[in-house]
Amino acid sequence: MSPSGIPRGGPPLTEAEAEDLLRCICFKTGPPRTVGVELEWLVHELRDPRLPVRPPRLAAALDTVRALPLVSALTFEPGGQLELSSRPAGSLMECLDSLAADLDAVRAALGPLGLTLSGYGVDPWHAPRGRVLHEPRYDAMETVLDRTGPAGRAMMCDSASVQICLDAGFEEPGPLGYHRRWQLAHLLGAVLVAAFANSPVHGGRRTGWRSTRQALWADLDPRRALAPSPDGEPRAEWAAHVLDTPVMCVRAEEGPWAVPEGLTFREWLRTGLPRPADVDDLRYHMTTLFPPVRPRGHLELRMMDAQPGADGWMVPVAVTTAVFDDPEAAESVYRAVKPLAERAGQGPAPRNPLWLAAARDGLADAELHAAARAVFSAALDALPRIGASEGVRRAVAAFHERYVIPGSCPADNLQVVTS
Repeated sequence: MSPSGIPRGGPPLTEAEAEDLLRCICFKTGPPRTVGVELEWLVHELRDPRLPVRPPRLAAALDTVRALPLVSALTFEPGGQLELSSRPAGSLMECLDSLAADLDAVRAALGPLGLTLSGYGVDPWHAPRGRVLHEPRYDAMETVLDRTGPAGRAMMCDSASVQICLDAGFEEPGPLGYHRRWQLAHLLGAVLVAAFANSPVHGGRRTGWRSTRQALWADLDPRRALAPSPDGEPRAEWAAHVLDTPVMCVRAEEGPWAVPEGLTFREWLRTGLPRPADVDDLRYHMTTLFPPVRPRGHLELRMMDAQPGADGWMVPVAVTTAVFDDPEAAESVYRAVKPLAERAGQGPAPRNPLWLAAARDGLADAELHAAARAVFSAALDALPRIGASEGVRRAVAAFHERYVIPGSCPADNLQVVTS
């Protein structure tokens, strides 16, 4: 450990060693058995969410929440969004129950302070929210993302999501094989964007997108937020993507971190400048890549907007887990979404035509609507098989009837008073 607390990873890393390491650590295969969830929430004024929460008050509230004895990991995003990350759970219900208990505790602590957690993909009232966290990582991120426009600051400070983590899958082919799950994630991901779109308003104005959050990600960076090709061998495609993406920063033990422009990790390894890169630098670099599906030993699905209501977040978690981890549902859904590949074309998510249509039109898009109906039908059949409670099954069925069958999404029902 360095004096600044930045871990050092030993000797300089070679390009071949980096490629081998990426292939080993990013797709760890085995039977799908664990699930995890990362929930981001906007923190709003309880009596009137249009009123801004001043930074000192927000900081004091966050200190109160930090003192809670939570099972989930608690972190905060640059704009003060609160994030709870569950532990890996052995079943869907174990994950949902644990995270729900922690959310109850957080809400109980925030209520007496006059604050509440709000589930929107982007802040409907405030844009941009200023950065609350001023750390070297976020200083560097802001500098890098500012080079391509304002979307980066909005993503950092104004957005919130439901992120679902699932095992990479088996080594062998089949509906639960890691190669199939990688392909499924990139096609199903567009359907999930459309079905759970919940951010049509940003900063008091309608944007023309049902998922403005996803539109921000598509506009974020020439490479950092893009997916590699889902058609090739996943380990090889991801390793090349990681090495050929520019580094966000070069950490330093003292002083500001360097923010090079256009220096890929591969070039850093080859030149050894501004200093030799090591294993910890590679691991850190991977945390600065934000594709819609990020392999981190498991698959991290990052594309869904935060959901309305106290328990609305459970629906995307239940649906996604069911259609990934139940073999019958996984096969059925893969067949249903595979035709969407032609519309996606050769462009990477989230900038290809399929993903842009999902963010803009939601389930008003006929192809995405048909796919979503097939996905939810398979999920409803699979939920009893993976041990989902009656309450969770009812919640998924209610969402199916309210949104999926008629071809709408939460964004279509969002009414925001701006004055």
